[in-house]
Amino acid sequence: MTPLLSAQGITKRYGAHIGCADVSFDLYPGEVMGIVGESGSGKTTLLNCLAGQLAPDSGAVIFDTRADGPRDTLTMSEPERRMLSRTDWAFVHQHARDGLRMNVSAGGNVGERLMAVGARHYGTIREEAADWLGRVEIDPARIDDRPTTFSGGMQQRLQIARNLVTGPRLVFMDEPTGGLDVSVQARLLDLLRGLVRGMGLSAIVVTHDLAVVRLLADRLMVMRGGHVVEAGLTDQVLDDPQHPYTQLLVSSVLQV
Repeated sequence: MTPLLSAQGITKRYGAHIGCADVSFDLYPGEVMGIVGESGSGKTTLLNCLAGQLAPDSGAVIFDTRADGPRDTLTMSEPERRMLSRTDWAFVHQHARDGLRMNVSAGGNVGERLMAVGARHYGTIREEAADWLGRVEIDPARIDDRPTTFSGGMQQRLQIARNLVTGPRLVFMDEPTGGLDVSVQARLLDLLRGLVRGMGLSAIVVTHDLAVVRLLADRLMVMRGGHVVEAGLTDQVLDDPQHPYTQLLVSSVLQV
């Protein structure tokens, strides 16, 4: 089977500081990869390099495009990359405000992404936006309300609807439950797991929360100081960690 995404030797430095060093892995269709590590471990740098939001110093990000098969996204033209980010890719930010237009209605936020891929019929766009609000557990009657009137959890769910409405094949998630209350986190995780499985999505999830990857991820990479120190099936890595740093991460959670 051809990987949906293949990261090959991704390296990013900030002067003498290593953001991430020679990271390689394959992600297959329908698979969820978790990336964990403490702050400064390089996980967000890696995610941004993979998602085209940061240019690595070296390496390749090969994506199996619908039209042309495997292509290095780092050598794509800017319009090609932009179209990819509107169609087959989606990015869920930790802070929903970074992924929403706060002065546009909830329906408008979802509809904008549909318009970006060519939808033009107002009635159809509004109908699909209302459907997606329902799917992320937001009352469709609030379609004309602005995100500023929503709670943090609702804003995050609206950002998810905006991202998934075009049926992407790969979703990048940066601490998707960060900053939310524990009860809200649990509800959002349940929703995410259902959507990912139901739509057959591939995803790369960056988090410091091992409970998040336990629930969402098939495979897991543990990063420290820009390097991947351990990788494998999620349950295997968390239940029988081999690297001392992974053992420390897991034991610190168990002691809480």
